[in-house]
Amino acid sequence: MTVFKRLLMYMKPYWWRILLAALASSAYGGLDAAFAYMVEPLLKKIFVSKDVFIFSILPVVILLIFLFRGICRYLNDYYMRTAAQLAIQDVRNEIFRKNIFLDLNFFHRNQTGSLMSRIVNDVSIMQEGVGGIISGVFRDVLGLVSLLGVIFYRDWQLAIISILVIPLTIYPAQILGKKIKLNARKGQEEAGDFTNILQEALSGIKIVKAFSLENSMIDKFSRANHTYYNFLRKLIKYSSLSSPTMEIITSFGISAVVLVGGSKVMANKMTAPEFFSFITAMALVYSPLKKLISAYNDAQRSIGASERVFEIIDAKQEVIDAQDGYKLTRDDNRVEFKNVSFKYQDDYILNNVCLVAEKGQAVALVGPSGGGKSTLVSLIARFFDVSEGKILIGSHDVRDITKTSLMNHIALVDQETILFHDTVANNIRYGKADATDDEIIKAAQAAYAHDFIMDMPNGYETSIGERGLRLSGGQRQRLCIARAILKNAPILILDEATSALDTESEQMVQKALDNLMVNRTTFVIAHRLSTVLNADKIVVLENGTVVESGTHKKLLEQNGLYSRLCSAQFKEDVQ
Repeated sequence: MTVFKRLLMYMKPYWWRILLAALASSAYGGLDAAFAYMVEPLLKKIFVSKDVFIFSILPVVILLIFLFRGICRYLNDYYMRTAAQLAIQDVRNEIFRKNIFLDLNFFHRNQTGSLMSRIVNDVSIMQEGVGGIISGVFRDVLGLVSLLGVIFYRDWQLAIISILVIPLTIYPAQILGKKIKLNARKGQEEAGDFTNILQEALSGIKIVKAFSLENSMIDKFSRANHTYYNFLRKLIKYSSLSSPTMEIITSFGISAVVLVGGSKVMANKMTAPEFFSFITAMALVYSPLKKLISAYNDAQRSIGASERVFEIIDAKQEVIDAQDGYKLTRDDNRVEFKNVSFKYQDDYILNNVCLVAEKGQAVALVGPSGGGKSTLVSLIARFFDVSEGKILIGSHDVRDITKTSLMNHIALVDQETILFHDTVANNIRYGKADATDDEIIKAAQAAYAHDFIMDMPNGYETSIGERGLRLSGGQRQRLCIARAILKNAPILILDEATSALDTESEQMVQKALDNLMVNRTTFVIAHRLSTVLNADKIVVLENGTVVESGTHKKLLEQNGLYSRLCSAQFKEDVQ
């Protein structure tokens, strides 16, 4: 009920739609009771009193009743379902908004496909359930209560006999409902798994084809899809058991009423029209009861999906924005790591790191893979928070700086070129939302991207495709650099920005990077040591610890790890 009440809160802004739906639903449900009540007097008028007028207008009345019922049903369905759709739209917006603002650790723990499944599949199940459940409650509960009133009015003894079986339906409904909820939730988890396989296969289609992995991926997807089917099969089994179980139980009540009521008619204690009126009302009582049990099953499916959605909405941020935090100025360019340690789960990635990047300095981070270089620069932008120690920008701990100010102060060019399915101009404009066309062109020129952009079919308005796949690696990287230039942030992070490029592309990109680094405090992560020889400071990381620090010449003289790395790369001692 807690989950369902929370679902209802999303319906609150659309109360007027629900009110209209409730009024229409009430009228619809009340007509069943009125129809059942009128059976007995109509039968007497027509077959006992031989009232020709009543008989002649009865077909028209029936048509009008069903026309009115149809209008009520339409209004109920339309307003309730649109209210549910609007509420679910809010849920989908909220879960996406919450996802976007959650920390990177959250995305490391959760597969992309699983998150996509929750936003798409689970929310869709919520949508299917919410409108139908609320609509059914208004229509079927009112209809059930009204019809119970009619049968008690007609014959309270037969009424008691007919409803004695109703409590017997509660226990099976609860058992089946729990099974439905359990398998619905597990089924959605499996749906997340095969959605993840689908996402990985399609986004990595080049690798799939390069290594002839088509059949392997098909088998993997088929196994996940079959596991999903197994849970759906159980869900279908328990859902399908609901109606037959209800019918079997209620048949005992019907049989008892026929036996007792028929005996009364034959003993002249009850007229045939009264008995038929009672039977009609009783048959109609069981219809909304069956629908309510079906709605209960739908509620269980909806709640199972809702729990998965609310797990994301309720996820706590680990990196908390500073309330009334400091806002950086252009002069806050000095970056200092003071005894910084960072652990992921139980393993330390960085240990007691101390280093300083003075204003305008270029600091290169080098060392063996897995040494903690990318983690170190991620801490500057608070993608993660330090476990011990602190990081200062200017004289302020990054945890005391507002997130907006911090991110506006930092530009990132990553080894993975992230571009969006949009125009060239808009991809550059992500660096500065209100940038003019002239500013975009100047940024592209500084990144040595303007010429190849102008060679494209529509210039800056050319769509570059998903993730920029219509561009070469060097072109994608130069667009990312143009974006960073446009942002004009005082602190720059280059995380292996040229690692995936050929020599010619690397030279062009390196020129663009040189333009970008001017008058900025820069952290450069590079495996190609030739790109960092002129750095103001080179910091060597190994196993999360700073083992050497200094200029290229000084580090070579120390004849330590950096010297060995240079020898391995250049095949000779670099003098």
